[in-house]
Amino acid sequence: MQLFYNPNIDEQTENFFFDKEESKHIIKVLRKKDSDILYVTNGQGLLFETEITLASDNKCTVKINGVEKKAPSSYRLHLAVAPTKMNDRFEWFLEKATEIGIHEITPILCDRSERKVINKERFDKIVLSAMKQSNECYLPQLNDAVTFKEFIKKQNDGLQIIAHCEETDKKTFKSVLQKKQNITILIGPEGDFSEKEIALALESKYQPVTLGTTRLRTETAAIVACHSVAFFNEA
Repeated sequence: MQLFYNPNIDEQTENFFFDKEESKHIIKVLRKKDSDILYVTNGQGLLFETEITLASDNKCTVKINGVEKKAPSSYRLHLAVAPTKMNDRFEWFLEKATEIGIHEITPILCDRSERKVINKERFDKIVLSAMKQSNECYLPQLNDAVTFKEFIKKQNDGLQIIAHCEETDKKTFKSVLQKKQNITILIGPEGDFSEKEIALALESKYQPVTLGTTRLRTETAAIVACHSVAFFNEA
C-alpha cells in the first residue's frame, strides 16, 4: 500500500483534491488514472480509501469510498534530543524513530550542544515522508527547538527519564519501564549533559538511567531508547 497525506480531511469529507506538487507525482510519476484507488491519511489516525475522479496533474481530485480509524498506541513516547553537529545524523534519527513509532520529538539546546540552529521545515518533511513510507496513520509531533532549561520547566505526563554517561548511581532503562505508560526521555549532545543539567533534571523528578555498557552517539542513544519502549510495549 502506498500512503498519501492530507491534514485537512476528516470523517465528514466526501471529496478533495491534492496540491499541484502531489498531483503531478500521482499522475506523471505513478501514472495513476481515473478510477484508480489511493489510500490517504490525515495523520490523526484515519485511513481513507479514495478513488480518483479527475486524473489531473495540476489538481488530482478524489472521492472518499471508505474510512478506517486506526487504534492509537497504549502509551505515548516523547523524546527530547539534542541536535547533532552533523545534520544528517539527526535527520536519520527522525526518520528511523518515526518508522519505529514515536509520538513527540523536541530538539533541546544544551550547554555542550555544538548545533544551536535547526531547519524545522526540512525536519517536518523528513518526519512526514517517514510516516508515509512506514504506512503509519499518526504523524509524530515535532516541536520547535527549546533550551534545556525551558524544556525541564515543563511538566510532562508519566515517567520522566534522563539518559547520561556520568559515573553516578543509575538504573538500567529496562528496570524502570512499565507497559502502557507515557514516557519522556532526555538524550544529550555529543559531549553529554553537563553536571548542572543533570542536577537540574534530578531536581525536576527525572530518573537517571543507563542505556547499556557502551558509549553511544546521540542519535544511536535516541534510537535505542525509542525501540526499547516500542519493543517493551508490544502485546
